[in-house]
Amino acid sequence: MADQDGGWKFAQCFGDKGDVEDVTDADIISAVEFDHTGDYLATGDRGGRVVLFERNEGKKSCEYKFFTEFQSHEPEFDYLKSLEIEEKINKIRWCKRQNAAHFLLSTNDKTIKLWKVFEKSIKVVSENNLGESGRGAAPSSTQQIKLPKMIHHDTLTAAIPRKIYQNAHGYHINSISVNSDGETYISADDLRINLWNLDISDQSFNIVDIKPANMEELTEVITAAEFHPQQCNVFVYSSSKGIIRLNDMRQSALCDRQAKTFEVEEEPSQKSFFSEIISSISDCKFSRDGRYMISRDYLTLKIWDLNMETRPVKVINIHDHLKSKLCDLYENDCIFDKFECTFSGNGSSALTGSYSNFFHVYDLKNDHDILLQADKSAFKAKRAGSTKNKIGPNGRKLTRREEYLNADALEYNKKIIHASWHPRENTIALAATNNLFLFQGQ
Repeated sequence: MADQDGGWKFAQCFGDKGDVEDVTDADIISAVEFDHTGDYLATGDRGGRVVLFERNEGKKSCEYKFFTEFQSHEPEFDYLKSLEIEEKINKIRWCKRQNAAHFLLSTNDKTIKLWKVFEKSIKVVSENNLGESGRGAAPSSTQQIKLPKMIHHDTLTAAIPRKIYQNAHGYHINSISVNSDGETYISADDLRINLWNLDISDQSFNIVDIKPANMEELTEVITAAEFHPQQCNVFVYSSSKGIIRLNDMRQSALCDRQAKTFEVEEEPSQKSFFSEIISSISDCKFSRDGRYMISRDYLTLKIWDLNMETRPVKVINIHDHLKSKLCDLYENDCIFDKFECTFSGNGSSALTGSYSNFFHVYDLKNDHDILLQADKSAFKAKRAGSTKNKIGPNGRKLTRREEYLNADALEYNKKIIHASWHPRENTIALAATNNLFLFQGQ
């Protein structure tokens, strides 16, 4: 079992552990993000709530406890377009900490908010001239008058929206990324990317606009965008055509000519009805040192070297076994699932999710794919000291990989789409419907 798990083990699970069918839509987690220290973890859900967890310092292992919860977004209505704007949190990004307070950006489809989360000391009057009940006799002389004293009563964690950035996107926001300069950030929707200053909420600059003059000529949309972790002038965005474009903001105010393009040309003989859908990039991230990029499409995970545009350094097959089921996946809309991906803090491993709550931790140095499952059986197995396996047709227990490769038996309503990797340790956080799972590696 140690070989199968590659040294990874289940650590914690937050959330109601009932059946998936009983979960209310508002409780489904839609964003997961560690802060820059790894001591705090944020989740957002479809109900517009943000829940923060903090590291439990009393424990030797990397264990987290509830810190605070607040309502980030409420459902709105766009009267001009007669559209409902749901409260679902699409992305959460932490700002680097400057003082005792925490700052984080959260966004739904249209509105981005900068939240300040801080601890507030509540004080009460401990002494006054009328006694504790407040009904005592008034002092008879000025010598008996006492100044009221305030003492610490309690500490509350408060969350207030410091800035609200709105009315800048005509389409649904899919990405936000804070710049390494700590002053600016970008937000991307289907056709445009805007540059904001964190301190200015009523003005943004449009730096990418791929909207054609005639919308009938539209051939691609923006799917993800991210700033370079070290160079404040460089950012990338990915598209539904499977292209990643790297832009340098020093070249021009409107970045309509990319500095580099990363793309895998599909062979004409391999083209099918689903080609364009499965080649669409759902997520794109930099490694911490900024040298490599990771991108995820429906079938594969690709590792790119920024110095080599011609081809990816590595292509990792994630859903190869689902190629025969693309018709069914198209009919039940699973083919449009936007799986996220991320590097480990040191860039030596990659993480992405799949169906039946399976997820991959790929050791890039040793070319080793570790398949794990964030399921209710994880904590049951932890208690029992064994792993639950399904039985094959010949009575033999199926291995986890055999379960995963059996496309007909996968549960497509259970999926790991959102995940985050601790910046300094081998701890990963995964959203499995309404549960937050934490796994720890060696």
